[in-house]
Amino acid sequence: MTHDTSGAPAAPMTNAPSGPQPAGLQPRPAAAPRRTLHMIGNAHIDPVWLWPWQEGYQEARATFRSAIERMDEYPDFRFTCDQMVLLAWVEESDPELFAKIKRRVAEGRWVNVGGWWVEPDCNAPSGEAFARQGLLGQRYLESRFGKPATAALNADPFGHNAMLPQVVALQGMDSYTFLRPGPHESALGHTVFRWESPDGSQVLAYRIPHEYCSPPGSVAGQTEKALGVLDRRHRNLMVFYGVGNHGGGPTKANIDSIHRLDTMGSFGELILSDPPRFFADLRAELGPEGLADLPVWRGDLQTHAAGCFSAHSGVKRWQRQAQQAVLAAERWGLIAARLGAGAYPAEPLTLAWRQICFNQFHDVMPGSAIEPAYTDARDQLGEAISISKRIITWAHNQVARRLAIPDEPGTQPVVVFNSHPWPVAAEVELQYGAQPLGVHVVDARGEPTLSQAVPAQATTDDRSRGAVAFRAELPPLGYRVYRLRPGPAPCPPPGATAPPAAPAVGPNTMENEWLAVEFDPATGWLAGLRDKRSGADPIRGALGPHTQLSADPTDTWGHRVVSYAGPGADLRVERSELVESGPLRAVWRVERARGQTTMVEEFILAAGRATLEVRLTLDWRAPAHLLKLRFPVALEEARATQAVPFGFVARPIDGAEVPGQSWVDLTGVLANGRPAGLTVVNQAKHGYDFSPAEPDRSPSLGVTALRSPVYAWHDPQVLDPGRRYSFQDLGLHRFTYLLAPHGGDWRSVRPAELAEELALAPRAQLESAHGGELGPEGSWVETATVSGDGTVVVSAVKAAEDGHPQGAADAVVRAFEAHGLPARCRIALSQFGRSWEADFGPHQIRTFLVPAAPDRPIAEVDLVEWPIGERARGDWRETGVDA
Repeated sequence: MTHDTSGAPAAPMTNAPSGPQPAGLQPRPAAAPRRTLHMIGNAHIDPVWLWPWQEGYQEARATFRSAIERMDEYPDFRFTCDQMVLLAWVEESDPELFAKIKRRVAEGRWVNVGGWWVEPDCNAPSGEAFARQGLLGQRYLESRFGKPATAALNADPFGHNAMLPQVVALQGMDSYTFLRPGPHESALGHTVFRWESPDGSQVLAYRIPHEYCSPPGSVAGQTEKALGVLDRRHRNLMVFYGVGNHGGGPTKANIDSIHRLDTMGSFGELILSDPPRFFADLRAELGPEGLADLPVWRGDLQTHAAGCFSAHSGVKRWQRQAQQAVLAAERWGLIAARLGAGAYPAEPLTLAWRQICFNQFHDVMPGSAIEPAYTDARDQLGEAISISKRIITWAHNQVARRLAIPDEPGTQPVVVFNSHPWPVAAEVELQYGAQPLGVHVVDARGEPTLSQAVPAQATTDDRSRGAVAFRAELPPLGYRVYRLRPGPAPCPPPGATAPPAAPAVGPNTMENEWLAVEFDPATGWLAGLRDKRSGADPIRGALGPHTQLSADPTDTWGHRVVSYAGPGADLRVERSELVESGPLRAVWRVERARGQTTMVEEFILAAGRATLEVRLTLDWRAPAHLLKLRFPVALEEARATQAVPFGFVARPIDGAEVPGQSWVDLTGVLANGRPAGLTVVNQAKHGYDFSPAEPDRSPSLGVTALRSPVYAWHDPQVLDPGRRYSFQDLGLHRFTYLLAPHGGDWRSVRPAELAEELALAPRAQLESAHGGELGPEGSWVETATVSGDGTVVVSAVKAAEDGHPQGAADAVVRAFEAHGLPARCRIALSQFGRSWEADFGPHQIRTFLVPAAPDRPIAEVDLVEWPIGERARGDWRETGVDA
């Protein structure tokens, strides 16, 4: 009688190992545990980490050659490969080796998984960036090997955002394998489970036990440690092996030990396998009922390495800039192509996205690589930004030269472009020359718009040069013509429409029609920020500092850090004063210092604005320290909400350091029972906390502005007090944030759109007078909610990846529901003469292919721009052809 000690259900046993085996192996004993361990041979190459990417480039070739040699030696060996950039490098550097890989893929022994360009940081990139990881990766696999990946793999990233199940499902993958967070870092207690994103999408998920790589010798120790943490209720389980990080892959000793241990029956049946085969066998083992009975995990998978949410703020800022720039370049490149200006710039845009996606790698964007890696990242992301700026400038000039702009001597036409598919009202700052008396601004009808002189960027004795800020009201994804006229603005004629009133200023106050702002001169922080629509003031009466400078003895990753919200010193207020006041805006400046560190915040209240803009300049001179910006609120029963890629999640108010995107919110009730809340929007930061009330402190929202650990310092290594180290982020930093008080519903301030507008401001271009076929304003893409309480945000407007036989580019429009509520949305592309309405469920992402040919129907596609077929969820219909 055989005793099953595995904990798995009894199953028919076969003494013969499955799959091809080297001759001479003996059947395993009947007493062997009744389980099958799928041994996953991999290398997990970090293309850049403790070495530059150039070294990773070579290591990919060496590792892949080794894997091919192992296949020649062991007929049952399979190799699992992810990160398509590695295959692209080998294709480029060694065509002969790449041809061998293609043959092994065709045999089914080289198995490509993951479907992404790299294993990225899975928290900080935008939703569109995750879409493009799959667009690049899956299309590369299809074009080179004839088949995309079906199993997602992110073995090494330090956490995984909540929307990933929907993203990978829309990229054609039905499973997700990861390592972190480990069992000691999360409440997740399962090895196999169903992971569900907020929209309801699910993938079958597997947490790698112990490690994704192994030593070069026997895998016995690796397997024992894996079994120590595996959920052994399942008969089929995965164990990863192979030398990794710097490459190497499975060794002969690895494979020989697997065969030996399989014959001994030490751990049950051991087969050389791959993730798709494992998931297929697991589904067969469980059947439909067993799959339905698996536990469901809803939400993100956190937290490992909390310090990486804020380490190396520079690369995070460059990433945000590059992502926004290339998204704008796609939109304007398509518009210019439809105007007949030339072909859509597909190749340079693909290069830009490859540079962006590569530098989202999980040791680059989190800040955990060596210092020289960030010189390369700066150059590569700079290339992406430069490519995008050239395309945008070319496209804007193609629009501008087609405008009909009358000649008006002594004036300067200005064209202002809005890259967002919704109307935007913004304060545009513009440098000008040849106007010694200054300027005022009018629209194309000659109607004055709010404007005022602001400090010029140049410091010269040329009094004809200056700068002006003015209010621009811009149509969706379009432009509007304005004009600079000399001298101050004339008084409006009787009966003219009155512009918004200038912000009123007092000794410590600023106020417009939407907000009332009061400063505390002693603390340099706000004493009040009242939303005049609702009467709610979440700031007044709140206790606690605005700045928190703390010692940070943790390593680069912040291993084992739960919270950075501990005690710290407030920066001392040096000066607090009004520095600018005019018809358009008022500016209050607060200067702070501690030690050699200085910080300046400029609080800008513009006429007609329901948000308070804060421009922060920080000269950071505090190695091994961190700076939190704190936003105390006088709220009870507070609830925390935070943006994640393509959506948002609720967070507990416990002070934990958590990753997020561009906006965060605390909402609750005031002492008088009135609902109130504060939304904070920024364009550069990813580390946050939501801290509860303490004695003499109110609940607060914390933004980790900076932390300065030693580069690539990984505990348990102890720093040598006699050695000189290089610390991250010392020097000058600038970023901007918005404060939006509200009456209890963060949706009312449109935080997703505010974040996009902050990250991608309108572009103003000086223009000359000339004839043309376009009028003084124009719009090419527009969205509007038809019904429902949700909000649909367009995240991408681009040319389709697949060209049309006639050469005219089809368009792709992607949008997501941003408020967690259902909505029906109308989307119109005027250049294509097409519009349609679509239903969006809460948190749903949908992508539409709009053909250039009017006789071809609009079609829904997935994130790889392939037909979505039966996976489509929700109704949509074309509403007609617009003139």
